[in-house]
Amino acid sequence: MAKVNFTVGRVNGHSCPAGKLQAFLWDSNASGLGLRSTGAGAQSYIFQGKLNGATMRITIGSPKNWDIDDARDEARRLQRLIDAGKDPREDAADQRAALAARKAEAERQDVTFADAWAAYVTDLETKPSPKTKRPRSTQYIEDHRKLAAPGGEKKKRGKGMTSQGPLYALMPLKLSDMTGDAIAAWMEGEVADRPTSVAYAYRMLKAFAGWCHGQAKFKALLPDDCYSSQKVTALLPSVKTPEGDCLEREQLPAWFKAVRAQPNPVAAAYLQGVLITGPRREELAELRWECVDLKWNKIKLRDKVEGSRTIPLTPYFRSLLLELKRFNETPPSPKQLRKMEAKGVTWRPSPWVFFSNASESGHIEEPRFAHEAAIEAASLPHMTLQGLRRSFGTLAEWLEVPAGVVAQIQGHKPSALTEKHYRRRPLDLLRKWHARIEAWMLKEAGIDFEPEQASNSFSAYDPDYI
Repeated sequence: MAKVNFTVGRVNGHSCPAGKLQAFLWDSNASGLGLRSTGAGAQSYIFQGKLNGATMRITIGSPKNWDIDDARDEARRLQRLIDAGKDPREDAADQRAALAARKAEAERQDVTFADAWAAYVTDLETKPSPKTKRPRSTQYIEDHRKLAAPGGEKKKRGKGMTSQGPLYALMPLKLSDMTGDAIAAWMEGEVADRPTSVAYAYRMLKAFAGWCHGQAKFKALLPDDCYSSQKVTALLPSVKTPEGDCLEREQLPAWFKAVRAQPNPVAAAYLQGVLITGPRREELAELRWECVDLKWNKIKLRDKVEGSRTIPLTPYFRSLLLELKRFNETPPSPKQLRKMEAKGVTWRPSPWVFFSNASESGHIEEPRFAHEAAIEAASLPHMTLQGLRRSFGTLAEWLEVPAGVVAQIQGHKPSALTEKHYRRRPLDLLRKWHARIEAWMLKEAGIDFEPEQASNSFSAYDPDYI
């Protein structure tokens, strides 16, 4: 292999003879450096060497981009790697991988709270809860979206525009910039106007931080003190049960009268169901007909602790569900059916007990409007929906119902060793007490109801519907 001293003239004058695919010119100044010319007229500097007895050839680059001295330096570098027992190709691959890793880490460091929060909400929506092994509720997912919403949209119900979510101000921040000082500054600007919302947002932020720690893409980006800093916890508003957030016995007549007068029978039945059965608001809102047994008088609710629980279906509440069943299974008028057919929509009964044509989920999602309207109509003090659930347990004490019975119906964890390990109350025993609670509430409310009405009033409809 003849070698010559590379000069600009020799490099420019080198070409591939006619009839050949490629031709090489080798430099006498740098070991392994060559110039390759192809039949198509392309030129490139190459390096050729041997490692462990095997010949390798590596392209350096075009003479248009590399001058002779730079090409020699690169050839010498490649030769030094071979002399050290390293494969230059593997070294180049390692450098590319390192560069890609640095680039990926730089991009990871630039991840904003908005990006990570969107991924978090998607994860909540598509994966079951590790605690209950069940999908999260629609309301729970919607709460997360509202916390980060920019606001300024027309309200779906009521007048005016939606408010900006408390977490929206944090959305542009990089995760790495969400220090305790930054979170404390955010809380200072929010806590005075909406302390309850900020406390709720803080709990969600804390859960989000734990989720980030388990995600490779977001791990170690959030500062450790983002929610645990003393500056943050000092600003955290205390969440106390509102004083009087519970129905009193003498308020039952006014409350039942106002609720039963609601124009929406679904909302009226739902609110009465919350008081009579004491569930969490989402548990009852997401009740499906397939979970209602009108033959054996029981309903199966989603439970955030156990996954699901079965409770008695009391006579009066059963009568309300039978009315909803009749209403749900009554088809629209012929005129409405024709309009639906023209739009390619097929009518069918809703699978939800507390159905709603206005919500995307198909079931009632925001019963607070009906609840607040009833409270106002009854001239009662302000009370939350959670207050109705609280009222069930509180009013049950008038009958000296065992606390464990109330807890089992409401889906509370057992609070004592005996309750946890030695009490397994069958449904019939729960029904004995639950029916007494309902009957007492109706008596105090002045509602004349006989248990037989729950089955006789709707004899035209199949009572075995599940």
